[in-house]
Order: sequence, then C-alpha cells, then structure tokens
Amino acid sequence: MKIELPYLPERLAKPRENGLTMVMDKGLSFRQAEDFVEMCAGFTDLVKLGFGTAVLSEKLEQKIRLYHQAGIKTYLGGTLFEAFIIRNKFEDYMKLLDDLGIMVAEVSDGSMFMHHSRKLEYIKKLSVNFTVLSEVGSKQKGVEIPDHVWARMMESELEAGSWKVIAEARESGTTGIYHSDGTADVELISMINKTVDATNVLWEAPAGKQQVWFIKQLGCNVNLGNIAAQDVIPLECLRLGLRGDTFFDFLPSTFTDYRPESEKYQHLDS
Repeated sequence: MKIELPYLPERLAKPRENGLTMVMDKGLSFRQAEDFVEMCAGFTDLVKLGFGTAVLSEKLEQKIRLYHQAGIKTYLGGTLFEAFIIRNKFEDYMKLLDDLGIMVAEVSDGSMFMHHSRKLEYIKKLSVNFTVLSEVGSKQKGVEIPDHVWARMMESELEAGSWKVIAEARESGTTGIYHSDGTADVELISMINKTVDATNVLWEAPAGKQQVWFIKQLGCNVNLGNIAAQDVIPLECLRLGLRGDTFFDFLPSTFTDYRPESEKYQHLDS
C-alpha cells in the first residue's frame, strides 16, 4: 500500500544526478547488506566501502554485485586509494577496480599530502574509464586549508573530470566543513557555493543535525554523504518534511498558524 500526502516536495527519481544519498558501508555482512538493500535501495544512490574495509570484507565480490543489481553505484573508500598511491601501486589499483567490476573511483588525499597537480592527473587518468568522485579536505586535525583554496581545488577537480566533488567531514562529522562541535563552517560552505555549483558537491553529513542544516539551506535534493545504513530512511523523511525538524519547511505559508510557539500555549495557564 502506498500512502499519498499532498505538499510533499518533489524528489528526483533514480537514477539521478542530484538529490544523491551516499551510504558508508563500514563492514556490513552480506546478510546485513541484503537487509539494507531490501529496505533502502530505492533511496540510496551510492555505497562507499569505507576507508580500507574492502581489504577485510568477506564475500566482497558478492556484496558489490548485490549493490549493483539493486541500482546502487559502489566504490572503494578514498583511504584505500591513498594506501595504494603511497606504495606506488596506481596501476594495481586500477586493476583492482576492473577485477571487482567497479565503475566508480574515489580520488582523495585526506590522509596523506599529495601535490594537487598530481591529484588532478589521477582524476584525469581515472575519468577516462571510471566515474570519478574526488574528495577535498584533510582528515587530520589541525590541518587547515584556506577557504578560497578549498573552493578553487574543488573547481579544478571538476574541470579535470570529477563527476562530483566530496566535501570532507569524516564519519565523525567534526572536521573539514564542520567545526569540532559538529556545527557547519558557514563561511567555508558559502565560499564553496560561490565558486562551484552546489549540485556538483556531495556534502558529507553523518549527523542528523547536519543533514537538517543542509536540507534547510539547499532543499530536499541536496547531495548528502557518509550516511549510516540505518539512517537512510530517517534522512528521506527529513527530505520530505516527515520529521519534526523539517515538518514545516515544505508546507504552504497558510500552515503558519499551526507552528508551535510558546505564546500559543499561554491561554492554557490556569
């Protein structure tokens, strides 16, 4: 049974270029992946096999095949890319992608320093045969990238062939585009939005309050990543105004009288 409600915002349909939800698989078993696909495939566009978990995952090929059959693009975490690069194994990395049947590649430099010109070369080479996601921002505490440099790096990576650029936040959501308390770095995000089209950015937003912030700023079809498997449907409810945090965001202004405000309860004080 499908439940119909008026005034829900229009979500772009899969396969889509925007309104993306990227899920981080940090080591789901094959059985857990099957359960995830059953409930969430319709709302999930990308699955990232986080950091280097692919090296340790049982039934890796079967799980990738499962995600692909469900219409979910799947790729290896950027940290694993860096683990190959620092060992001078780029050709081996491309062969691994081919062997796994993966058509999406993440290029990052969040754990190691890499000259940006070298990163752009990797993007150009991979974009010939793969859909490239490139990540900007350091995973290391204390490493600060000036806002205008961050934005320019994103711009040049898109020019080099990236499909989307990822705004770094780690799975903790306390670095990169966020302050240490998890609140958004508004100045940085504003600089990014002034420099590149926000539809080309995949904003990592692992925490619910971060997802709410981006939906309120950029709408229900904002690209969001590093979503936990169990949070996909709750996130979709946020996108549609079916949770308290975004309940009124997509309703007509005629519903304003129904907003809960302290003074509206004063008449009940006896």
